[in-house]
Amino acid sequence: MITSRGCPFRCDFCSRPVFGNQFRSRSAANIVDEIETIIKLGYDRIWFADDCFTLNRKRLLGICNEIISRHVRIGWECLSRVDTIDGEVAQKMKQAGCIRTFFGIESGNNAVLTIMKKNATVEQARDAVNVAKQSRIQVGAFFIVGYPGETQGTVLDTVNFASSLPLDYLSFTMPYPIQGTPLYERVRDRMAVEEWEEPKNPRLIKHNLLFLSPLSEAKLRFANCKRNDPVLHQKILAIS
Repeated sequence: MITSRGCPFRCDFCSRPVFGNQFRSRSAANIVDEIETIIKLGYDRIWFADDCFTLNRKRLLGICNEIISRHVRIGWECLSRVDTIDGEVAQKMKQAGCIRTFFGIESGNNAVLTIMKKNATVEQARDAVNVAKQSRIQVGAFFIVGYPGETQGTVLDTVNFASSLPLDYLSFTMPYPIQGTPLYERVRDRMAVEEWEEPKNPRLIKHNLLFLSPLSEAKLRFANCKRNDPVLHQKILAIS
């Protein structure tokens, strides 16, 4: 389901500049009407595909309360931001059927988050994950390694930080410069290829580093590991 469109934030890498940042949403009653229709069709889980389902606190609580007041029973998942979750919100989400939420944390280093224009901090990310877990909501997180401006040290900060969180799902990826984004404009003179490859086996998606970087693709691939292992870190530093 899609219950809203648009995002007012200005993350450096996001497709928002391409699709627009005007936020518009449907009413809680309209959303739950559709949920009830979906249940009648035999489905037992919903993926809310909004850019950020939890963006507006009042709207989110309204949707949850509508689900609860109608005694609607269905599990659901959504995308979220670390600065939009608190204890009350997480508890209400769980009560309304939320099974899992995903945070685009992106980095474990505040300086890199500033470069990315995430408008969020590492501390907020840790708090958000813990709050969700305390409400018995599963948590997934997305991270980017090798962002322009990163160093070996900041990459390891991200690996260490991701490893320290009580996550149920973890994804590392390399920066993907989408045309029309600030990230693309910053690296367009260093682009090596224009598209990443997707092999026939969908479980083995190969995402290449598309632009020339001081950090080699081999090193970044080796860093895409969630173990907090000092020996592994030395290996990462040793890769040219």
